[in-house]
This record gives sequence, C-alpha cells and structure tokens, in this order.
Amino acid sequence: MVGKKASMDGVNYIARNEDNFVANWPKRFFVQPGVSDRHETYTSPYNKLSVELPETGYRYTSSPDANQTEGWYEEDGINEKNVGMSATESTVANEKVLAYDPLIENGVAEDSITTLVLPYIDSAREGVERLGNLIAKYGSTESNGVEFFDEDEIWYMELATGHHWVAIRIPDDCYAVAANQMGVEDIDFNDSKNYMWSEGIQEFVSEHDLNPDEDRWDFRHIFGTNTKQDRHYNTPRVWYGQKVLNPSIQQDPESDELPFLRKAEKKISVEDIEYILASHYNETQFDPIGSGSEADKKRYRAISLSRTANSHILQMRDAKKVAAPAIEWKCFGIPSFSPYVPFFTNANDIDESYSYVPEKLDMKSAYWMYETLAMIVESHYQEFATPNLDYQKELKAWARRKIAEVDAETAKMTGNELTAFLTYQNHEIAKHFNETTKNHLADLITQGTELSKLTFKMDPNL
Repeated sequence: MVGKKASMDGVNYIARNEDNFVANWPKRFFVQPGVSDRHETYTSPYNKLSVELPETGYRYTSSPDANQTEGWYEEDGINEKNVGMSATESTVANEKVLAYDPLIENGVAEDSITTLVLPYIDSAREGVERLGNLIAKYGSTESNGVEFFDEDEIWYMELATGHHWVAIRIPDDCYAVAANQMGVEDIDFNDSKNYMWSEGIQEFVSEHDLNPDEDRWDFRHIFGTNTKQDRHYNTPRVWYGQKVLNPSIQQDPESDELPFLRKAEKKISVEDIEYILASHYNETQFDPIGSGSEADKKRYRAISLSRTANSHILQMRDAKKVAAPAIEWKCFGIPSFSPYVPFFTNANDIDESYSYVPEKLDMKSAYWMYETLAMIVESHYQEFATPNLDYQKELKAWARRKIAEVDAETAKMTGNELTAFLTYQNHEIAKHFNETTKNHLADLITQGTELSKLTFKMDPNL
C-alpha cells in the first residue's frame, strides 16, 4: 500500500500477490456488469454462507478462480465509482483471542469477501464499514487482511477472530507491507478519522485480560502470533520490501517488531511496486535462484512464487487531471518473469484472452501463455534471465507511453463514449502484450535448442 504523497505520481496504490496451495490454479480476469432491480441471494459454494444481496450493484473488474467449485474468490478489482479492493491475504490469530471469540464455520470467508463488498461501496471507508457489518452479522470464517482504496484514502483492515477486527487509514506520506500476519500496531480509539474497529473490541480485550503490554494497545501484540513460521514465512518478506524502499535502515529479517508503517527514502513508482511483488530476495544470499548456500536459499519464503496465481497493482489517479483515473495492472504467471499489463477499469470488457482459461495449456489464454513463459525462463535461468528482463523493460516503457497517449485522446471524453473507447484500448493493450510475449517465447525456444545436454562435440573432420 502506497499513499499518494509517498508515490512518484502523487496517487494512491494498493497491490498484492495472490498465492495458492498449488502452482497450477488458473485465474480469470474480466468485467462484472452492474445490476439493478435484482432480487437474489448469494450462497457460497465453499461454506454455504447465505446473504441477501442489494437490489443494485456497480460494475467492477473481477479476478475469480477459473474453477469455482470451491468458491468464487474474486480477490481484487475496481468498481465504476473508482473504489478498489484486494482481499484474502490470509493471516493467523493467536489461541488466546480465539479461545473467547472463535472463527465461524459458515461465516464470511475468503471466497466471498470481494463479491459481497466491492459492487456496493462508494468509498474505501464504506468498504471497511460494509465488511465490518457483514462480520458483525455473520461472523468471520478466517483471519484476513483486506485493502481498500479510492482517490483520497487507503484503508487496511485486519480480521482477526470470529467478530473482531481493526482498520487503519494509511497516512498519505507512508507505505505499508503486509505478509500473511497481523501487522497493524497501535490503535488510537480517540481518532475515528484514521482508525476503525469492531464494536466491543476494547471490552473484549479487557474482560479476558488479553493485552500483554502495560502502556499501549497494540493490535499485533494482542491478536497476532509470534512463531517460527512467522519468522521464516512472513516477516522476511516485510523485511525485504522495506529493504528496497528504505535501503539505509538495517533490520533483522526475523524481527518480530518490524514497523507496519514506513516513510520511504524516495518517491515510489509503479515500477518499484512491481519489483517488490516480483522479488525473491534479489541480490541477497536468500535468493532461491541466486548464489547463496543451499541452506540460505531455502531459509525464507520469497514474495514471488511458482504458485502466485494472480499479482495485481491497483492505481487510482487524479480524476481532475485524467478522464480514466483507475488502472488495474495485471500479472499472470510467476511475477519474476511476467510483465504487469495495464487495463483501464472504466470499461465493459478486458480481453477474451484473459477470460478464456481452459484446463490445459492453450496459448490463446493469457494465463497459460504467461505460465509457459515462466517455466521456460526458469528452466534456463542463467541464459534467459537477461533477455527476459529486457523484454519486461521494453513493455514497461511501452505501457507508460500507451497510458499517456490514451490520456491525451480521452481528455474531453465522458460517459458511454469514454467507456467504449477504453474498452477498445484494453483489447489493443492485451493484443500488444500477447504478441510481444509470443515473440519473446519464440526467441527463447529458438535459443534453447542449443542448450540441450544431449549434445556431443567432435572434430569436424571426423
């Protein structure tokens, strides 16, 4: 999460990697249409949660699982009111707080959060309020971190127990990195402008003697965990993100007290966010594909993984300066090897290559094309790393130029004309990235034919 005064272009960002339990778990990306005069009940395929939906809902971008038998898991998106969210960052609460407020089996779970919230909110703050009301009524099935943003604010919400949660407004001049653990620290219950919380949370903590501190109310200390898994699976990722943005600060990757909020040493660009999401402890001894010892290379869980199903950066620009403020940068495949593709969310469609996801490899599918690219690059990493980085660099520059061109062309567009034009541009952007990626794949495969170990050199005269 990057506040607008912390970013190079002066706008808000939220971003996340969605990781699954297996490497091959395809995702789709498309636009869910708005609805009106609807009378429908949502039922979760995962845990049978049943919620009566509002009669009207906004259009929004959606990134659900291709196979929805276990739930929709729409994950992230931006609605037509330029409000965005990213959900299902799994966290863990400690046994002390769960003893008195256990998780609810058929409550609001990861598969439902985005579906039940994003189409119905007009601001980031409303997102926290709506999800909080759902938790109060139905309970929470899991501990989770959820990001919300609009042009003015970024809110980060941590669901801990069956009914208790807190949310913090990210200061405009700060950034925050979260990694599958409770991160929010001190809560100021006298400042409802910058903090929100579940009803009765102070009384809950006091009644059950859950606060370990004498002089502070630290949500992480009260509700979070402090385990070996945290120190090897979670905190090193926070450490690396902060190392990138605050290189002069020396910290222990296994520290339990890494600050949640930081002010970066320089303004943060979208490329910086991409770099962190695509990172694997680059240029440290902990890089799994680096030159450290085998023990160091396996010591910590990296940010970018083979099972990263969907990486995304949501950017909310100034609506007074551009006609199309909301951009969703989408990355399929392993982010280390795949580009982030910018799509305008004020659109009726993304591109069919992003919604077409068959069970087996098909190069007409963006998901499978980028999975193929990742497998090929990693298979000959020493030989392919540099040309792959050159390919990504070329597309990053092209994306910036394309967005500037669209901004110029849409300066005086509004309404249906603007939406139709941006929809067309989404297809053009996908086409360019798809063609460039297939050419890159062709180059790598051609080069790769000379890298087989089944070769034997002889005297050419024999």
